[in-house]
Amino acid sequence: PSLPGAVRDRLIRSAGRRVTRDGVVVIDARRYRTRERNREDAIERLLTLIRKAADRPRTRRKTLPTVASRLRRLEEKRKRGSMKETRRPVKNGDE
Repeated sequence: PSLPGAVRDRLIRSAGRRVTRDGVVVIDARRYRTRERNREDAIERLLTLIRKAADRPRTRRKTLPTVASRLRRLEEKRKRGSMKETRRPVKNGDE
């Protein structure tokens, strides 16, 4: 409840399987031998997740390929097609 709605939604989405049905993020911290160090590690990882969710992703703008890139693609297709054409068996002139 302390996070804004959009950040909370992104956090739940990015946490994946670590979120319970109630919306609680569970972080399992067993990296260190002491409970206190594991607790600090878990808090640090939770903060990292929250910071990552707080960054709003940039919206993608639709773009079109440039004229030059279209021409390059078509020229490459022509070259590839002619290369494949040379692999075919030679036709007899008798037919």
